[in-house]
Amino acid sequence: MRVLVVEDERRMAAALQRGLQAEGFAVDLAHDGEEGLHAARQGDYDIVVLDIMLPRLSGYNVCKQLRAEENWVPILMLSAKDGEYDMADGLDLGADDYLTKPFSYVVLVARLRALLRRGSGRRPSVLVAGDLSLDPARRRVERGESAIELTPREFALLEYLIRRRDEVVSKAEILEHVWDTFDTDPNVVEVYVGYLRRKIDAPFGRNALQTVRGAGYRLAGDGG
Repeated sequence: MRVLVVEDERRMAAALQRGLQAEGFAVDLAHDGEEGLHAARQGDYDIVVLDIMLPRLSGYNVCKQLRAEENWVPILMLSAKDGEYDMADGLDLGADDYLTKPFSYVVLVARLRALLRRGSGRRPSVLVAGDLSLDPARRRVERGESAIELTPREFALLEYLIRRRDEVVSKAEILEHVWDTFDTDPNVVEVYVGYLRRKIDAPFGRNALQTVRGAGYRLAGDGG
């Protein structure tokens, strides 16, 4: 598997290259945003590891330009910026994952393998399930022609479920991806599912957000 690492800290870039090569990856390096964008455009890479704070062109702009050109190579953003809005900005611009420095090398490799399993198929900018739509970049949810106001946590929960529409997801998976923890009381998931149902289903006479007893929750791909 070919990996492009775009990282301006040369010691970090070299360490990543050595470590990933030891795991069997073929690794190329770029040390600024413009060089990384050119390499990603020209090379047939399976995945890109992209720093955010880069000279000449930020990682955000590299990601944004690649997605605007419909280049769907999986991108893992790697950054010392650990704020929730920094992470949200990266994911909304089209990154597939976000890992903060310092990081566990074991986790980095596991996440790269997960992205490779997922593949690089086209990912639409607006997510839909029947007449229910969610626009991550505009932070907008609609049911048909009706706009739906959600809290940030409700929005994150719906985004996770709509990306996995028609799949059963457990409370543990939701806690990991929406709350970024396993330590929170699992009952909080049930509470927020209830909040979400009262906004996306009940006013419209729908049943999109379904409970699968003993397993978790499923968002119907047809919008309920």
